[in-house]
Amino acid sequence: MDSNKKLGLIGKNISYSFSKKFFEDKFQKLMLKGFSYDIFDLSEIHEVEQLFSNPDLLGFNVTIPFKEKIIDYLDELSDEAKKIGAVNCVLIQNGKKTGYNTDAFGFEKTLLLHKKNHQDTALILGSGGAAKAVQYVLDKNGISSKIVSRNSEINFENLDKETVQNYKIIVQCTPVGTFPNVEDCLNFPFDGLTPEHLIIDLIYNPNYTQFIINASEKGAKTVNGYYMLEQQAEKAWEIWNFQKK
Repeated sequence: MDSNKKLGLIGKNISYSFSKKFFEDKFQKLMLKGFSYDIFDLSEIHEVEQLFSNPDLLGFNVTIPFKEKIIDYLDELSDEAKKIGAVNCVLIQNGKKTGYNTDAFGFEKTLLLHKKNHQDTALILGSGGAAKAVQYVLDKNGISSKIVSRNSEINFENLDKETVQNYKIIVQCTPVGTFPNVEDCLNFPFDGLTPEHLIIDLIYNPNYTQFIINASEKGAKTVNGYYMLEQQAEKAWEIWNFQKK
């Protein structure tokens, strides 16, 4: 019997994706035949409808800028995805399309691995799908947080050193500084950072963004997005393979 199971990633300008190699290595390690993982680079979200017409499609990951827009195309959301308002993993079963959020799982693992007790307030830089998952996890763990974006009350124009001093966890959720634009960096008052701070930059390519380099120069503890990425991918694999009803 020829069982062809297709997985993949939807996003925009995503040739640099880690997911393809991660899952192809997994298929090899588990000696799984008939599985493939493809990059679906979409310029507009409605192009996903073409994907859905493929009967071999088991599911896919979702990245920037479609984590919120994909919701309109799904039949159901997991509780977490509903609360977060963003989806990064879709399972297709008997024609039913269900959205999950495994970013929350990945971020929580990262946070709990590095967080110290005195770090109980956070600034979230960015307001997209990833930022929503981060805020959900911080709330869940009793860490009060504020969003910093272009249009928020605290924004990139008025964020000052004193504010940064008061928030001991900083989570960088924007794509600024991602490969190939590795010189780019958010406008951020790095002088407010101290060795008391934990900086988590969700970007994994490059390993050390300009943001992380600038933060570590102030003695802050810095973590990139690689572990979160691995963990959310493992969780996605679980969803695709252990949801057989």
